[in-house]
Amino acid sequence: MFYIEPSSEDICRALDAWKWLPIELKQPILVTAFGDIFLSATDGIWFLDTLEGSLNRVCDTREELSQILRTEDGGNHYLFAGFVERAQREGMLLKENQCYDFKVNPVVGGKIEFANIEPRDFVVAVNMAGQLHEQTRNLPDGTRIEGFTINSES
Repeated sequence: MFYIEPSSEDICRALDAWKWLPIELKQPILVTAFGDIFLSATDGIWFLDTLEGSLNRVCDTREELSQILRTEDGGNHYLFAGFVERAQREGMLLKENQCYDFKVNPVVGGKIEFANIEPRDFVVAVNMAGQLHEQTRNLPDGTRIEGFTINSES
């Protein structure tokens, strides 16, 4: 319900746009329905937050992570549990290789609300978020972003 199981190849392709963060020595262990990724390293469990564009240490072990995710706060913070439950209740189900994503990313003015959520290809969603965060991370707070273009190969 709150997790997806993309292939190792798809996770690698999705993470390709996040190499500006120190992810190289971390191994993916869990992917949320929103495409966020928990990673394991010698120094603990880390959370790649595709909404915030950040990589943060969560805890020491997988057991601790499981305990955190079973709490209401952990479920809401890391899993967007309320959005996932509502999406499933309203028939917005994920197909294979999909995750939930924001139609308009909050980084460029999209609202964090249910009406702004849709299923999207996992690799595309996570990779685009990584590119977007890399390109906007050094902009001054309050910088107005008026538009962007997505180019696709034919």
